[in-house]
Amino acid sequence: MSEKNHFSIVGTGAVGGLYGGLLQRAGFNAHFLLRGDYEHVRANGLEIETPLGDFALPTVNAYNDPRDMPRCDVVIVSLKTTGNAALKTILPHLLKDDGIALTLQNGLGSEEEIAQIVGPDRVMGGLCFLCSNKVGPGHVRHLDYGLITLGEYRADGRPGGVTPRLEKLGAQLSAADIPVKLIDDLPLARWKKLVWNVPFNGLSVTRNQLTDELIRDPECRALCERLMREVAAAATAVARPIENAFIEKMIADTERMAPYAPSMKLDFDRGAPMEIEAIYGAPLRAAAAAGVDMPETRKLREQLKRLNPVV
Repeated sequence: MSEKNHFSIVGTGAVGGLYGGLLQRAGFNAHFLLRGDYEHVRANGLEIETPLGDFALPTVNAYNDPRDMPRCDVVIVSLKTTGNAALKTILPHLLKDDGIALTLQNGLGSEEEIAQIVGPDRVMGGLCFLCSNKVGPGHVRHLDYGLITLGEYRADGRPGGVTPRLEKLGAQLSAADIPVKLIDDLPLARWKKLVWNVPFNGLSVTRNQLTDELIRDPECRALCERLMREVAAAATAVARPIENAFIEKMIADTERMAPYAPSMKLDFDRGAPMEIEAIYGAPLRAAAAAGVDMPETRKLREQLKRLNPVV
């Protein structure tokens, strides 16, 4: 990788728009692949509302065809997992020979999918604990949090360690005011993210409520905790144990969080397909293969499949 990385952003929405915008604001060379709002962003740039200080980027490197984009040191994959079939025709055009594909996607399985395209040695994973929404063409509203937990992918599922290239990428993201935590165990971090995503994404849809409403209701809070403990039991069998203190922290963090519509609810409300397989299907299959049953998670998945706007 060059001294100062050049970045491509695949999926310029609530996640990619925010982090890509922060990178450009900090002086990094960023290139944005867009779909529906390409014309708007090409003409008007990006508008970012954030507790870090609102800003606008009147001019950005906007593209609607990956074949027109330069090859970059780091390709940030932040599109919905429901669009991953397109990656095989996107990533080969964007990644330098020694470049890294960094997936910031939800659920399980995205590193494996990307590794099949670019090779396992060129993949990193990032988990975003972030409250951010795309509220209009080229317009991202960041409400709270923002940490990226960043780790190396290994095809054998073992901890990848904190490597020099991971430290370099973490330092450059930090230089753009993006909080970063470097970890040596990406699979465990994926399961920890599911501890929050499994209850709050799905229940926000099935109950049509925001996070503050879900956590205030005693019956729903108890269900959230049962779902969290199912995820923790699966993690113990598939990857590594998740301590009870982490579950308690996720409950407490949600209590303090500003009222928030998780990404799955936003997708449902606008009639878009939900990330059911990445957040529910993949963990259920991994748990079943390890002999662990997740009855509440399976029930929630079936409810979501019946509600999914696009089958």
